[in-house]
Amino acid sequence: MEKIRILWADDEIDMLKPHIIFLEHKGYEVETSNNGNEAIEILQTKTFDIVFLDENMPGLSGIETLEKIKLDYPNLPVVMITKSEEESIMEDAIGSKIADYLIKPVKPNQILLSLKRNLENQKLVSEKATMSYQQEFRQIGLELSNQLNFQEWVEVYKKLTRWELELEQSQDEGIMQVLRMQQDEANSMFTRFIERNYIAWVNNKSNEKPVLSHTLVRDKILPRLDSSDKPLFVILIDNLRYDQWKSIQPLIEENFRTEADDLYFSILPTTTQYARNALFSGLMPSEIRKRFPKYWVDEEDEGTKNQYESELLGEQLKRFGKDIKYSYNKVLNLNAGKKLAEGMSNLMGNKLNVIVYNFVDMLSHARTEMEMIRELAENEAAYRSLMLSWFRHSSLFDIIKFIASKKCDIVITTDHGSVYVKDPVKILGDRNVNTNLRYKYGKSLKYNPKEMFEVKNPEDIFLPRVNVSTAYVFARSNDFFAYPNNYNHYVSYYRNTFQHGGISMQEIMIPVVYLKSK
Repeated sequence: MEKIRILWADDEIDMLKPHIIFLEHKGYEVETSNNGNEAIEILQTKTFDIVFLDENMPGLSGIETLEKIKLDYPNLPVVMITKSEEESIMEDAIGSKIADYLIKPVKPNQILLSLKRNLENQKLVSEKATMSYQQEFRQIGLELSNQLNFQEWVEVYKKLTRWELELEQSQDEGIMQVLRMQQDEANSMFTRFIERNYIAWVNNKSNEKPVLSHTLVRDKILPRLDSSDKPLFVILIDNLRYDQWKSIQPLIEENFRTEADDLYFSILPTTTQYARNALFSGLMPSEIRKRFPKYWVDEEDEGTKNQYESELLGEQLKRFGKDIKYSYNKVLNLNAGKKLAEGMSNLMGNKLNVIVYNFVDMLSHARTEMEMIRELAENEAAYRSLMLSWFRHSSLFDIIKFIASKKCDIVITTDHGSVYVKDPVKILGDRNVNTNLRYKYGKSLKYNPKEMFEVKNPEDIFLPRVNVSTAYVFARSNDFFAYPNNYNHYVSYYRNTFQHGGISMQEIMIPVVYLKSK
């Protein structure tokens, strides 16, 4: 590893010899100068990582030297050292974007701390995170070996997500591989957990069950309606994973305080048609089809599968005795978002305002189909970054800031997440089989039941039966379904894309967050 190189410019540099020897013993390489002009000449011939600069030098002053350095080397950190504590000098220095500011007489340890703050901070943070995860790796492994309940699974997933976010800045590819292996192990065990418990949950035959799509409004939203005399805003960001929520949370917390950061469980299939219709109706898919046939569109039928969400929400509110004024807005493109942002004041007379944003889901599909987007979001960290960049400049962020200005509260949630798929699983079906890569249904499917979660009787999990022999199968963890025909091309095209519909922590355990305005 190369030594960190320091240029130190001070007209009394000979008096600083003990400091320089101290730094050299610590492994730094130090070059000195006793005036500003010479320091600039040295910078033109050699490369340095940081500059220590005396503010009060004869000839070219420290401030003037700083301005020249920043003109040619804007990203080079400069630490200003001065005898003076005058506020104007400090403001001049800060205005010129100094990296740090020290008052003479400077002690060696102050110099060392400044170096660590400016040059080694990221490295130290990364090393500390790596060490901390190594210590917790064994503990998470022990937890996974137990028979976890749903709340314990939530805590494991939150821990793994936190480590993913903390370690993604690390240059230690080895520790990232360890984390990914532990995530894969957890996902594999989580799918078995879902397979053991899901049927009991949806049939109300379990005393311990999570909030599911069809109970979210009842359990998490309706109780909030009565807690304030101001409108409640529910923002559903389609296909929002928990790690993506954690990425945008700091921006939102500039105006809001997070009072509840929970996860609920999406129903199967983890897709918009099933999970979101269940969310707004408060019913499972086959119940919607039976009770409100005019609001349900089967997959093989033409037409939008989620065009009656507002009506289904109205039916649910009526069922729970909530005779309130509410609005429902769906944003599918940039213009719709801008229009909604401009008309937010019109919503302030409603008790409940629901806003559905489809951007993340569109990003996921675009990433699969467009080479440029795939390159921009080549992995999960880049995918988060792209989503964060969109959010920062989106009309959704403008809408959230407007809500904050009115001192109203928000519930942010989603209908399902997505998973980064890697491993193909062969399945065979006729032309009528649905196209989703993470779940299939039909009457003539051929597959190995040991490789997926198989539900032969759709009524067991409240899914529509299209014909007498309809069965549903769900991909596990990072798997995706592939047909034997043109297999290699198909696998190459869809491997390392983000998909949803099956069983994984990322698809099923999804955020529902309550934000209180500051």
